Amino acid sequence: MDRNTIIGFGLIFLMLIGMQYFQGKSRVEAEAAQRVQDSIAQVEYQKDSIAKALEAEQQQAQVNATLDSAQLAQQQAQRAQAFGGFAAASAGQEEEVVLENDVLKITFSTKGGKIKSVLLKEYFKMGTVEEGDKKYPLYLLEDERNKFEYTLPLSNGTKVATSDLFFEAQKSGNSITFRAKAADNQYFEQKYSLTDGSYAIGYDLKTNGLGNVLANSADEIKLNWENYLTKIERNVDYERRMSSVYFKTVDDDTDYCNCNKSDIERIEDERITWVAHSSQFFNSALMTTDAPFQSGVMETVVPDTDADVTYLKKLISEVNIPTDELADGFKMQLYVGPKDYETLASFDNDLQYTVPFGISIFGTVNRYIVRPLFGFLLSFISSKGIVILVLTLIVKLLLFPLTYKMLYSQSKMGALKPQITKVREKYKDDSQQAQMETMKMYREFGVNPLGGCMPMVLQMPIWFALYRFFPASIEFRQASFLWAHDLSSFDVFTLLPFDIPFYGSHISLFTILWAIATVGYTVYNSRNMDMSQMNNPAMKYMQYFMPVMFLFFFNNFASGLTCYLLFSSIFNILQTLITKNVIINQDKVKQELENYKKKPKKKGGFQQRLEQAMLQQQQIQEKRQKQQQQRKGNRRKKK
Repeated sequence: MDRNTIIGFGLIFLMLIGMQYFQGKSRVEAEAAQRVQDSIAQVEYQKDSIAKALEAEQQQAQVNATLDSAQLAQQQAQRAQAFGGFAAASAGQEEEVVLENDVLKITFSTKGGKIKSVLLKEYFKMGTVEEGDKKYPLYLLEDERNKFEYTLPLSNGTKVATSDLFFEAQKSGNSITFRAKAADNQYFEQKYSLTDGSYAIGYDLKTNGLGNVLANSADEIKLNWENYLTKIERNVDYERRMSSVYFKTVDDDTDYCNCNKSDIERIEDERITWVAHSSQFFNSALMTTDAPFQSGVMETVVPDTDADVTYLKKLISEVNIPTDELADGFKMQLYVGPKDYETLASFDNDLQYTVPFGISIFGTVNRYIVRPLFGFLLSFISSKGIVILVLTLIVKLLLFPLTYKMLYSQSKMGALKPQITKVREKYKDDSQQAQMETMKMYREFGVNPLGGCMPMVLQMPIWFALYRFFPASIEFRQASFLWAHDLSSFDVFTLLPFDIPFYGSHISLFTILWAIATVGYTVYNSRNMDMSQMNNPAMKYMQYFMPVMFLFFFNNFASGLTCYLLFSSIFNILQTLITKNVIINQDKVKQELENYKKKPKKKGGFQQRLEQAMLQQQQIQEKRQKQQQQRKGNRRKKK
């Protein structure tokens, strides 16, 4: 290959490289240009999409606005129909407002303008038996199912409940005013006021400018008050039995619904001063101060205890308030607090009768004897258990003259017992004759076999009164003594791993000790008693069996009462031992019997009738025996 050929090929190679370079550059520039064009196109596409989306949203917003306006208009029309002039107050946001003093903290709700809960700062709720003496804050009126609402008759023919209205709240100092507005100067008002150191709450109702809102024909509005009582005390069964609706009419005494079953009381022709939803130790009472309620219906609903219920009782009160009193203000008072007798009596409207001390003589004994005596002792003795001990001692001292006569009569019976035993042995086959001869001996020596019963009879009203006193007196609520955490409820010395029917799952030591002391006292006394008078052998052992039976009854009762009974039994034993062995001269008793035997006797009317009745019984018995013998003889002759 010559030189020229080589140069030619070289030029051709350079030309090819140059062409490739310039073609590649043009391609890169073209691709870059294309990419720019594509980006511009993408941006334009996105702009079109966003514009279309915005346009669609604007169109949908216009449609929604049209629909919302229609729905809003429809809702407003519905509220206007349902709530009349209070349509604006039917919508809002519920808020809570608090009034507080040193003993109460009251939480209100702007929906309904009502009390939502009340905290009693100085009282506590007991825990379960397993928790011992553990306590929790005590709230009243806190159940979400509770109602406190007025039914307002409207001019459009419908009725509205204030619980469906939202009230505007205005707090000033320790008072708060709730207003459900129909317009600026048209409203339904509830005002609450609280003072320091008091469980009483001032409560006023008022209407302003509602002449065209409320029905002109309505002469009264109805208050519907429903209260679900929840467990507060340890003894649930007794707490349920002592809870009810109490009420007082203007011209009559305090009354209440049945405590043991569901009940309803209708007051139609009488005016009502107050109504109270009352539990064992606490009251929620609504009292009028000027004009009374016109009429009312009170009801207690006892739940099925076998079902899974979360409340003790449901208490319902419906009372009617005259509308002509509302323009100037209808003044009332709410009392939400403890059932302290003196505090309730200070209202001077018989509210203290919501404390269930009992009726008839037992309630009288509690209110005017036992309660003042306890109050006096508590004024200088701090321990409630020591007060019970002192009360027992006072009762025993007051009854000692009669007790002495009883023990003296027992001493006579003891001295005469050997001779009575001989008579019984002599006529062991003839019980009627044995009784006749025994009665003759009693008359001959001047012994009254019933002489020891009077002190026991006189103590019965006191026992029955205390049976009601301890579970009803708030002074003994959660008062501890020895192993008892609450003298108003049963004491728990130990828990059982199982439940015994009619007894429970715990052991009350006060009850056990009382039963032991009672049996011991009975055994000691029976040594001086003529037990042969009892024809039925089972009756001889009934006196020992009774304390055992009462173990089941008192095991779940107030430990204040069982503590009193234990102290009473101990004092009985001490009185008996000291009186018979120290005070009474047994030799003098025997000599007195012999001296009386020598005196001429004059039968009294009762003694004559008793001997005559026994003689008739003896004659009847002899006649029956002759008839039986005659029938036996006839059967032998036939054979």
